[in-house]
Amino acid sequence: MAEARIVTCSRETKETSINITLNLDGTGKSDINSGVGFFDHMLDGFTRHGLFDLTLTCKGDLEVDDHHTIEDCGIVLGTAIREAIGDKVGISRFGHFILPMDDALILSAIDLSGRPYFSYDLNFTGERCGGMETQMCREFFYAISYSAAMNLHLKQISGINDHHIMEGAFKAFGKALDMATRRDDRINGVLSTKGSL
Repeated sequence: MAEARIVTCSRETKETSINITLNLDGTGKSDINSGVGFFDHMLDGFTRHGLFDLTLTCKGDLEVDDHHTIEDCGIVLGTAIREAIGDKVGISRFGHFILPMDDALILSAIDLSGRPYFSYDLNFTGERCGGMETQMCREFFYAISYSAAMNLHLKQISGINDHHIMEGAFKAFGKALDMATRRDDRINGVLSTKGSL
């Protein structure tokens, strides 16, 4: 029986207080309260479609704006992902998904290489989705890619509705991450010609 990949991470600053528990081998359950309702909705989609279990609480300086809350949640979630995958022995490493969300079609591709790189091509027409600034979508995924040390590409193939574009990105990321973290019995050690990741 494979060891459970469950981690708890926290971060305390003058701007935010965040606690996250992530189970990579979950069933899609979530208990999320960031203080930003639309962001909670996006994280629920990531969790449910990636089949992770995620508990997240954040108390941030929302009287300023949602920047610190969302960016710092990305930092902590990325750290949790990195710690949960551990030595990467036996995992698929690469994951990709093209997700349709009504008018939007979003591609997410991941390499859990240990080398952070982020490529982002999502285009929003409005400043906000619900209570979340649309520009914070980029900051969130950037923070994840660097704190998780992953190569992450997000690309909008089509789409005109901001809600659909953003929700498609979060769900596609969840599906791609599920694929990349999946264990494969055929892999001996880590999947790398270098012998390490």
